[in-house]
Amino acid sequence: MSLRTWIEFSAAVGPGPRARIISLLEEAGIGLCAPGSSPGGGTGPLGVVVFDVVDEQVLATVRRADEGAGVLALSVGPGRLPSPVIWSIIDAGALDVLQWPCLPRAADDVACRLRRWSAVAQVLDSVRVRETLIGSSPAWRRIVRSIVEVAAFTSSSVLITGESGTGKELVARLIHDLDTREDKSDFVVVDCTTVSPELSGSEFFGHDRGAFTGAMNAREGAFALADKGTLFLDEVGELSPALQAQLLRVVQEHKYKRVGSNTWQTTHFRLVSATHRDLERGMVDGSFRADFFYRIAGWQCRTATLSERRDDILPLARHFVEQHFPPGADIAIDDTVREFLLTRDYPGNVRDLRQLVTRICHRHAGRGPLTIGDIPEDDRVGHDGTTRPWPESSFRTAVRVAVELGIGMKDIGQAATELAIELALEREGGNLQRAAARLGVTDRALQLRRASQREVGASGPPD
Repeated sequence: MSLRTWIEFSAAVGPGPRARIISLLEEAGIGLCAPGSSPGGGTGPLGVVVFDVVDEQVLATVRRADEGAGVLALSVGPGRLPSPVIWSIIDAGALDVLQWPCLPRAADDVACRLRRWSAVAQVLDSVRVRETLIGSSPAWRRIVRSIVEVAAFTSSSVLITGESGTGKELVARLIHDLDTREDKSDFVVVDCTTVSPELSGSEFFGHDRGAFTGAMNAREGAFALADKGTLFLDEVGELSPALQAQLLRVVQEHKYKRVGSNTWQTTHFRLVSATHRDLERGMVDGSFRADFFYRIAGWQCRTATLSERRDDILPLARHFVEQHFPPGADIAIDDTVREFLLTRDYPGNVRDLRQLVTRICHRHAGRGPLTIGDIPEDDRVGHDGTTRPWPESSFRTAVRVAVELGIGMKDIGQAATELAIELALEREGGNLQRAAARLGVTDRALQLRRASQREVGASGPPD
């Protein structure tokens, strides 16, 4: 399979090594863009950064590469790179770092990784993934990439952790959907918060007729129903240690007996578990078995809170609006509502945002954009009874809101400066000299700035 990718060389790599590397990679089946192409100039999402010495240019090239795809950092310098240097390249965004002189078949190793990443990128770009896990923030992209890799390229058990409302069950269902087993069966959910100790055996193992009082008919349990499919243990942290021990044996040996039966049954399923609890702390206090934890956590995935992926608030809101109205309705969200959504807190994460957008949509008359009048009164106030103006939000969110509202660079800078002065004076108890020192300016400069602010405030906005 021929794969197209961009390649960029650092200045320290000479013409001879460049030509040889290009030739060997092309022989390995990799089609390359012209040497010196930037990531934005490549024909595909994957890229190779070739360097002799790690410097800021190399790290900058890695950083500006498309985080949704992948960049391979390839060292052609003599000797091995120190581990701290390798980690610095990974921290900059590279998916892997290879050292050409240390590999007997380096070109084939590069090609192998690029093909794997290309396959992952194709799944990431599929309609199924894009319509299930909405968002493009760096934090969310990393999570989705991890999900695709474990679902489509392994049969590992998966433990999904994260706060309530972050989409753990959506992730679990997507893992099942992307599973490539040819004979894949059903996705079976067990809500561990509803499993009573008295009926837990029947819930998981099933039972024969007459196994206990009231067992008028035989019943298949979750282990049988999930055979060749996926068993999803939602809120697995709620299971008792005794039940954890029973499940551990089944997960290890793939065999079980129904309640009231002496016949062994076999089952093979992918185990996906989810919890909002800190299971590692549970292992310390004895509420969660260590052997069971390491069995269910073959691969761990933590779903990000909405505060960690605020760039995704508007795309998610847009998605929820489209779900609420008929196809083709094309209901827009006006600037005031967008600002409101961006500056609000979401203790319930994505679920909280979805419910808020649903309430706004319910009040909409059916034509035109969503406007401030569609926001329910109970949702309009913050902790102090007012919506928060954009400079009082977190800095990144503040600038994002300002850009969304079309506020100019000069006004953004002025608002940031005024807020910095206000906070510095507050921090130093109103002491002008200490506040100026904290901000790295002279007392005189700070006095002039404050005087200018007072003049603007006194004159009011221009007509």
